[in-house]
Amino acid sequence: MSEHIFKLPDLGEGTVESEIGEWFIKAGDFVEEETIIGTMMTDKAAVELASPVSGTVVKLAGEPGDIVAVGAALVVYETDGEAAPAAEEKVAAPKPVSNSASEPTQTTEPAAAPAATDPLARVMTSPAVRRRAKEAGIDLSLVPGTGPGGRIQRKDFDNYLKSQATGTPMVSSATPSTAVKEIKVIGLRRIIAERMSKAKQEIPHFAYIEEIDITELEALRKHLNGRRGDSSERLTLLPFLGLALIRALKEFPQCNSTYDKDRNMLLQHEAVHLGVATQTPDGLKVPVIKHAEMQDIDGLAAEIRRLTLAARDNSATKSDLTGGTITITSLGKLGGIASTPVINLPEVGIIGVNRAVERPMVFNGQIAVRLMMNLSSSFDHRFVDGYDAAAMIQRIKEMLEHPATIFLAD
Repeated sequence: MSEHIFKLPDLGEGTVESEIGEWFIKAGDFVEEETIIGTMMTDKAAVELASPVSGTVVKLAGEPGDIVAVGAALVVYETDGEAAPAAEEKVAAPKPVSNSASEPTQTTEPAAAPAATDPLARVMTSPAVRRRAKEAGIDLSLVPGTGPGGRIQRKDFDNYLKSQATGTPMVSSATPSTAVKEIKVIGLRRIIAERMSKAKQEIPHFAYIEEIDITELEALRKHLNGRRGDSSERLTLLPFLGLALIRALKEFPQCNSTYDKDRNMLLQHEAVHLGVATQTPDGLKVPVIKHAEMQDIDGLAAEIRRLTLAARDNSATKSDLTGGTITITSLGKLGGIASTPVINLPEVGIIGVNRAVERPMVFNGQIAVRLMMNLSSSFDHRFVDGYDAAAMIQRIKEMLEHPATIFLAD
């Protein structure tokens, strides 16, 4: 017998450390070479790790949420014969991960869809649970899952096996429960929590909300979309807001800035690298349209579609998710009346879109039904005066209420 130490490999993009996402093994388990043993979290996704050897697990580096340095011992095995060389350590190909806020490290199923007749293919669970079910001859469709979307977790499978072995029924969902679920804050959810806390602690937010009549803008949007055969190329309100914001920033360049805290330096950018806050299964991400000032309405719309999709399916690169100078955000149909968006460090401003609703308004001296929408904005009051913030939003309001002016040459 010999000992083999599986060291955490370099997961790419200059990673020096990584967070343990989920283990599919435990001390005492015998695993075959190439078996997926767990996941490690990067800034973008969970990367599956494959066992480099066949052997018995002696020790794991830590629990989910713990940080492990590249090159440090991750798993210690007891193997037959000599230990495999480090070059044989394997990393499974990264796969898109659909994580929820409550369990941010569980991996999704492989992209290739299994046959619809396979009972194991219809349920959501980890490869380890799926393997155990196959070995035990258990139909996973019979196992109640308590994870997000009914995902079967390891404890769910263990409880099912126990109930089958003892003949005792599992607790019915109708039975009142006093259980408290402990959810470790790890992965992207931990990063979001840290960044939001830092932004609110360090930045004195100045909030400004303005009501905008977008009746004409919506008429223009529908007219332009009516001429497009491909529904995937239809325009939303965001590219119009993006173009109006880009034009307004020429008059208020202090709002297109980032703050370098280490050098105590405000960096005022000529280029507009426009962040688009995007809700994903993993949590909130902000992909960035580089040099948005170079785009027309169609180019901006295409980039918004491309980057938001990449953020949701975890194909966005590190470059796609960094380098913004100002951000727009929208809750879509959940936009509400008003919001107080949190500034995306190190930027100094963020513009939020709320829900558009028809309301009776006084228009040209008459009561008329108009389509109204609020813009909710936040600015770093250390560097953007309230007057300038309000003036910039008023400039955007003017362009959105008279949308032809968005397209006028400077």
